[in-house]
Amino acid sequence: MESTPADRASRPAVRPAVRAAAAPRPAVLAGRTALVTGAAGGIGRACARAFAAAGAHVYVVDLVAEAAKAVAEEVGGTAFVVDLADPEAVETLPADADIVVNNAGLQHVAPLQDFPTDRFVLIQKVMVEAPFRIIRRTLPHMYAQGWGRIVNISSVHGLRASAFKSAYVTAKHGLEGLSKVVALEGAPYGVTSNCVNPGYVRTPLVQHQIADQALAHGISEEDVVEQIMLDRTAIKRLIEPDEVAEAALWLCSASSGYITGASLPLDGGWTAR
Repeated sequence: MESTPADRASRPAVRPAVRAAAAPRPAVLAGRTALVTGAAGGIGRACARAFAAAGAHVYVVDLVAEAAKAVAEEVGGTAFVVDLADPEAVETLPADADIVVNNAGLQHVAPLQDFPTDRFVLIQKVMVEAPFRIIRRTLPHMYAQGWGRIVNISSVHGLRASAFKSAYVTAKHGLEGLSKVVALEGAPYGVTSNCVNPGYVRTPLVQHQIADQALAHGISEEDVVEQIMLDRTAIKRLIEPDEVAEAALWLCSASSGYITGASLPLDGGWTAR
């Protein structure tokens, strides 16, 4: 049942987070190289900026050439225009990254019986196979130097399921499993592997989902945000990309060296239920 204007008026307003001006960041990653996928926008761009501000040289990996080059120029990094669904293209990425942030992703919303098979396969290639290939390429370098950090931008959907998202939920659960295996194998070599699990983040990917969800559920776009995206959270707002980037950066800091094989929920209390 759709909500009425009176119902909406009685609810707390859903507002963006109020962000304080950022203080200059210490160069805690000076001399390190970070490879970030999907780095031309959204969470990936926020990660590229945060890691560069912390002193790392960033490999900006994305399919969108102009946007990738613009971010690389902004952060003083190097752009790599690669289709992560193409295994041969993935194998051309640098193997000398000290830090890997597997962030690239895509979404498709449809009932399972109507879900396009080719779309399901594509999502697994980009969100599971590509991270596997990238980690496989970079681990020898990390092992040789006795230090490395793998940060997988998973999702609350790596821990919980939602209807109409069979490919995305499958891929995120697969990424969670891969991350844990890497944590076990990498520990003797000084390599940690963790997942960051945000709820709905204020990105173009989420904005595109709103219309799809409205169609699938037969409700308005406003009600998609209030009734579906924020229904299970205690904190009634979308997460900002910078918040996810800060968590990813923290997992590469000296104070988090004993954390591995973990999944860090940034879900506003979603999984507390």
